Amino acid sequence: MDSLDMAGHLIRRLHQLSTQVFVQRTQAAGFDLTPVQFAALDAIGHHPGTDQATVAELIAYDRATIGGVIERLEQKGWVDRVVSERDRRARVLSLTAEGERILQALVPVVRNLQDEILQALGEADRARFLRLARQAVGS
Repeated sequence: MDSLDMAGHLIRRLHQLSTQVFVQRTQAAGFDLTPVQFAALDAIGHHPGTDQATVAELIAYDRATIGGVIERLEQKGWVDRVVSERDRRARVLSLTAEGERILQALVPVVRNLQDEILQALGEADRARFLRLARQAVGS
């Protein structure tokens, strides 16, 4: 089998394409963030008051490096991070008013760019790809 046709290589290339489209479209809309920052922002928006470890779990991201992602969101003024009253080791996260506004503005941009990521596929193939990708990652 040619290494360029292996699943790992094709997944890496698709990830590169996905990231490129995400950055181009969000920057064109006036936003400066990475796909991981968006995923964290979205997870916090859907689970306010959760801790960093849970956000990492929700977005399938490394617990050791999620702190840096959250720190950048905090520096942008989009996330509040406070020490948990129940567990002093944990940091409880919530969106700021600005973070909520940004997330609401970002969601339609991110939804719209999804078709562009898989533009080479027809609608039925996109649906099949997403079903198979969910199956492959076990969700």
